[in-house]
Amino acid sequence: MKILLKSATIVDPSGKHHLKQRDILIEKGIIIKIAATIPNDKKIKEVVLKDLHISQGWFDPSVSFGEPGYEERETIDTGLQTAALSGFAHVAVNANTQPITDSKSNIKYLRSKAEGHAVNLYPIGALTVESKGIDLAELYDMQNEGAVSFYDHKKPISNANLLKIALQYTQSFDGLVQSFPFETSVARNGMVNEEINSTRLGLKGIPALSEELQLVRDLHLLAYTGGKLHVPTISTKKSVALVKEAKKKGLNVTCSVALSNLILTDDLLETFDTNYKVLPPLRTKEDSKALLKGLKEGTIDGVTSDHNPIDVEHKKIEFDHAYFGSIGLESCFGGLHKEMNVEAAVSALTNLKSVFKIPSERIEEGNKATLTLFNPNVKWTFTKDDIMSTSANSAFLGETLKGKAYGIFSNDQLILNS
Repeated sequence: MKILLKSATIVDPSGKHHLKQRDILIEKGIIIKIAATIPNDKKIKEVVLKDLHISQGWFDPSVSFGEPGYEERETIDTGLQTAALSGFAHVAVNANTQPITDSKSNIKYLRSKAEGHAVNLYPIGALTVESKGIDLAELYDMQNEGAVSFYDHKKPISNANLLKIALQYTQSFDGLVQSFPFETSVARNGMVNEEINSTRLGLKGIPALSEELQLVRDLHLLAYTGGKLHVPTISTKKSVALVKEAKKKGLNVTCSVALSNLILTDDLLETFDTNYKVLPPLRTKEDSKALLKGLKEGTIDGVTSDHNPIDVEHKKIEFDHAYFGSIGLESCFGGLHKEMNVEAAVSALTNLKSVFKIPSERIEEGNKATLTLFNPNVKWTFTKDDIMSTSANSAFLGETLKGKAYGIFSNDQLILNS
């Protein structure tokens, strides 16, 4: 494919064209030329879009697609198409499938299903067999097959010795361990943040302590063992402080925040809308402010949409029985850019590539073109018509957003919203 991107503002702090408006000529997936103006002999496909900005392809470190086992929620095909149209050129896919992605053959299946797509799919292998938290899965074999991390999605490792062994063992092949900070004996049957709103609404609470207690334990284990630990989706003010302190001590720890915890609060629970039932639960305004500050200062390494489609039978029911989870790919950039400038937003969506060993190339002549195309200045309200996922369980319905993806150019394919 040969295409010409016209008058694109390049957002790439690592390159020499940062914040400059340029034409970009791409041939066979490689950036051939970048210049103020590149003439078109009419034989080249020309892309002209309003207020076009481009950056290195965005990466989401935590998405769930359902397949295999829960195809009614989302298939790999529909999930990758949604990711592309939402601006994501890379996604790390969680192991919460049926069967659980806990073996070399499971990893191979996911990669084969993603072949030929513009979006690059990176499987996350389960840390333990069937994500039961009892025995370690075949981590080394899964990494050799393409797994970028090991994580029992949304399930904490209650056995401290098991996490200790995982952190020690993965050092031999530079593996990345994830541990969900959630102490179940404290959280018990909680559904929402334990605070004034949970008491007022009569909903069982999940204390911030349940996250912080587990996080303290995990960081102590990391200090003892060494290795690499990624903490997915922290949600409290204290958690930000704990990670910040750990990084100052030199521990090899990184963390992410889900967009829902970054911009939404438990005040929304007033409506008893099960779309707001997410894990970690929506916390207080004080927590969201601390998370945003932590992201801006670099304590939090990146943002995830935490895209988790749930079928209507398990979402549109009584709050007590509804499953946790919200889709988020489509609204991710618009929600994030609403809270920070475009450079910071792009960084939050690309910084974790290095942690997960995802290839990253500057927007320079001669480099492979893996790009996100977007308009950072359009303001819009997220409605059901904007949902591209097979499932519709979005916590962002009705939210006013700033900025919208046009699509991506990746693997020599141009995928754009019509």
